[in-house]
Amino acid sequence: MSKTRRKYSNSFKNKAVELSHYRENVPEVAAELGIEPNLLNRWRRERDEYSHNSFPGKGKPKMTDQEKEIAKLKAERDDARMERDILKKAISIFSLDDKKSFGS
Repeated sequence: MSKTRRKYSNSFKNKAVELSHYRENVPEVAAELGIEPNLLNRWRRERDEYSHNSFPGKGKPKMTDQEKEIAKLKAERDDARMERDILKKAISIFSLDDKKSFGS
């Protein structure tokens, strides 16, 4: 029979990491919380690397503040390019209509 995968909330993970840092005994804290020490160590590494951006949940990528800013700027750039392309097409359409009306 296969094990069902347990899901832990962000607050549980953060509190577990804080407790493990406070008590400095990962195996003991993990046993008290009913989790594997390897899992708690992974949560500690993620928290150290991504600080408040760790544990984003449900398939969202973990990003540092700089990576989030870069992603935001890239999205804004892509939106600006799309708006520019739409305006170029609109100008070409309207300029064709003007040429037809003057030509008749």
